[in-house]
Amino acid sequence: SLLSTFKTSSRSSQSLLLQIGKSMIEEEARQAEKEKMKYMEEHCPTPTVPTCMQELQDLCRKLHKQIDLVDEERYDMEFKLTKSNKEIGDLKIKVQDLKGKFKKPVLKRVRMSADAMLAALLGSKHKVSLDLRANLKQVKKEVKDEVREQTSDWRKNVEDKSGMDGRKKMFEAEA
Repeated sequence: SLLSTFKTSSRSSQSLLLQIGKSMIEEEARQAEKEKMKYMEEHCPTPTVPTCMQELQDLCRKLHKQIDLVDEERYDMEFKLTKSNKEIGDLKIKVQDLKGKFKKPVLKRVRMSADAMLAALLGSKHKVSLDLRANLKQVKKEVKDEVREQTSDWRKNVEDKSGMDGRKKMFEAEA
């Protein structure tokens, strides 16, 4: 019985709060409507309908002047707004730069083989073995021997051609 009375009292207090809130919202709406009407009376007088062409032209000129003034104000406000937005962006960047300065931690060297590095980069599902020697061009040892023979032949030719005997042999070989 105590629980049922508590439930009914909480329901009635909720409905009372809802009624109070509803009345406050209605009062705010009425107040806003009054302020709107007051502003309209001050800033927007009732238009007078011109009776002749001259009055109509004067009214149009007056309205054009007001439109130009409002347009200039709007342009100035847009310019100020873009300028202040840019300044705000620049200041945000400066704040980030000031906050973002931190010391980089010293990294430790890790010895890792090429296979382990590829496995770490590509993941465990890609099994790649890197054999660097497989891609190298093989050179025959015979080529190296030929190069040595050519150098030894050159040295022998120089020794043979040196002195008067060598020049005589060259002359006889050409003839």
